[in-house]
Amino acid sequence: MHEEIKKVVDVLRSGGVILYPTDTVWGLGCDATNPEAVKRIFEIKKRADAKAMLVLVDSAARIQSYVDEVPEMGWDLVELSEKPLTIIYPNAKNLAPNLIAEDKSIGIRVSHEAFSKTLCEKFRKPIVSTSANVSGEPTPDNFNQISNEIKAAVDYVVDFRQKETIIPKPSSIIKLGKGNLIQIIRE
Repeated sequence: MHEEIKKVVDVLRSGGVILYPTDTVWGLGCDATNPEAVKRIFEIKKRADAKAMLVLVDSAARIQSYVDEVPEMGWDLVELSEKPLTIIYPNAKNLAPNLIAEDKSIGIRVSHEAFSKTLCEKFRKPIVSTSANVSGEPTPDNFNQISNEIKAAVDYVVDFRQKETIIPKPSSIIKLGKGNLIQIIRE
């Protein structure tokens, strides 16, 4: 796994787009601070850039680097969550402008899965994570269901966990607002 991580980090540092396994579904990813790489993912997905994408980080401590102020409830949710949880935080910062939603929010998930967590750790920046499908098409359950169009459009396809047939569940999504206001987007 470590040699594969090195290859992927090189691709990310050069502004490339990857197809990689995450703690939920296979995803398209790139350096979340690189606007050109983010633009390429929107193009690959044929998705309007007004639709926000989330980012993965390797630890809760990294969240504060990308959000002006983490509401206290955010720390509690990250700490107590037993399954993948994406939290949409207000007032994103230090990310590609075309990644941040119109309301200045950003979805962040702390990965606990070995590959994506180690990748984020070694890359030392957040990595975009969005399902590996063209917008509007079903999310692939595993690597074999990812279209050839998507596979051909990326700069690197990660050679790890491709043979798994487990059907993962997408993360829960919670949006945090001012005053610890919580909105459940997806359970």
